[in-house]
Amino acid sequence: MARSWRLRHKLILGLALVVVSIGLLLGGAMLGLSSYFKTMGTTDRKLDEMQCVTQLRDHIHKIGEATPLDLGKEPDVNKEKAHILGRLADAEHTLSAYRATLTEQTLRQNLDPDGGEYELAQIADLQKGFARLREAVVVATQAAISKDTAPPLIQQTPVQDAYQALTRMARDLFLHLISDVKTSFEGSKANHRRSLTIIGAATAIAFVLVLTLLYYFRQWVFAPIRSLQAGVQRVHRGDFDNPIKLTSHDELEELAIEFNAMTVRLRDVYRDLAQQVNERTRQLVRSERMVSVGFLAAGVAHEINNPLASIAFCSEALERRLQELLTRAPGETEVIAKYLKMIQQEAFRCKQITQKLLDFSRTGGRREPVELSALIADVLEVAQHLPNARGKRFIFQPEATVIAPVSGPDVKSVVLNLVVNGLDSMEEGGTLTAALTTRGEFAELSFTDTGCGMTNEVLENIFEPFFTRNRTGNGTGLGLSISHQIVDQHGGGIYVTSAGPGKGSTFLVRLPLREIAPVEAPKSRPATNADADVLAFPAARAA
Repeated sequence: MARSWRLRHKLILGLALVVVSIGLLLGGAMLGLSSYFKTMGTTDRKLDEMQCVTQLRDHIHKIGEATPLDLGKEPDVNKEKAHILGRLADAEHTLSAYRATLTEQTLRQNLDPDGGEYELAQIADLQKGFARLREAVVVATQAAISKDTAPPLIQQTPVQDAYQALTRMARDLFLHLISDVKTSFEGSKANHRRSLTIIGAATAIAFVLVLTLLYYFRQWVFAPIRSLQAGVQRVHRGDFDNPIKLTSHDELEELAIEFNAMTVRLRDVYRDLAQQVNERTRQLVRSERMVSVGFLAAGVAHEINNPLASIAFCSEALERRLQELLTRAPGETEVIAKYLKMIQQEAFRCKQITQKLLDFSRTGGRREPVELSALIADVLEVAQHLPNARGKRFIFQPEATVIAPVSGPDVKSVVLNLVVNGLDSMEEGGTLTAALTTRGEFAELSFTDTGCGMTNEVLENIFEPFFTRNRTGNGTGLGLSISHQIVDQHGGGIYVTSAGPGKGSTFLVRLPLREIAPVEAPKSRPATNADADVLAFPAARAA
């Protein structure tokens, strides 16, 4: 039951038991000391009483001694009387001193085993005996005076009887005092034995108590603290998956629970930071690769533009110069003019293509409110006429009319990339489902196909530049990377999920419903505007 207590209750219990054991030890010691001091006090008082009683016995004994008279002369009754009464007065004085010692010291300090009742009764009897002896002496003296011859006063029967009674009472009082001393010593011995028993029992209890407290303190305090310390060390080493397990049902268990909760939060933050670092690293790699692509595109376009310009210029010059010569051969005029015009058109077409390559180094188009459901519908209408859409079905499920501040051509490029990517991943009879909804401050565009699906390795690298696992074997691996950059530049995100190979894929695009400042990009970061559709379309197949 104690294990369900709070830690403070356990500590208070241990402290109380320690105090009790110490109290028992002190109680036994105090009992022994008090018994010793009481015995010493009783013995001292009884010795004083015995001294008084001894003097009393001496005075009574002297009453029975021969009178200090010449043995050869007639006894003097009056002198004998004076001698007896003098010794009797000394005995009475000693008895008074004994009474004072008994009442003022022994009884007041409660040092007499029987409360002094016997001593007081003996004192009263002695006083009566003194009175009876005095009376007997007076009577015997008067009788001796009236007679010519009489024995000594002390030998007369009344005086002798009174004297013997006094002697017997003094002796009994002395023996009683000896008995009191013995009783006091016996009580002291009993208290001493009792004190030793209490001290021995208290010592045994204290020993058992100390062992018990050590055991329970180890279970209640030491072991939980070691578990907490081990848990802190595990967290310090980066191990967040082994929580601290305590069942002490006290503050330490609550501390362990809070520490485990903190560890879980720290683990989540750590994993989130690791994911963010990985994502930022991938973005940096993509940015660096796209910078290289931008430089490459700019260089190639610049190098191709010069000969294309020369071809166009030469074709125009030839057309002017051949006009006079062609009048002489009217049959060839139409054919030559047609071929020169074709050279000019194809040269300008190549120039447009190189211009699109140069657009890789520019930022996206101007953002304005765009109705996203109409935008998606337009892209799907165009995609229905693509060769890879043959035998495949489109489903568009907009939940609401959503207007977002975006660059329309850029978002069209993203949607077209995802649609073509989904079409390339499906066989005939597949279904591509597009959906539009809002969640919080973001619009969510989802594109789900019933195609070949993706493995975890593909999911991790799907947005990397030049990464492609297109099942048709076509594509450069730039379409999804460009789409990721467009969405990221808008302040949104693009995500992909797949249940596995053969189970289809879902691309989710999140775009903010309010305008967010575009993310700064390197100078040569590829742009994805309307002119990039020609490049973005086949690149989407590469994913």
